[in-house]
Amino acid sequence: MITDVILENNLKSFRFLKDQITQHDLARDLNVSRQTIIAIEKGKFNPSVILAMSMAEYFECRVEDLFILKRETDK
Repeated sequence: MITDVILENNLKSFRFLKDQITQHDLARDLNVSRQTIIAIEKGKFNPSVILAMSMAEYFECRVEDLFILKRETDK
């Protein structure tokens, strides 16, 4: 069931691994607001498919490396 699923992310870790890029710089490079990056990192906002794929391309990884689908039973 869709309501039993949350999207976790490793965005902060990937920023750290990429020369400790700031939220501001990542937002600028992806053409989104810093608030968007903050909200994604906190799990308060799920990115669009296009933004998630752009992030994966930016970090040279798979979308599945950045974002993890968790079900209520996985907790």
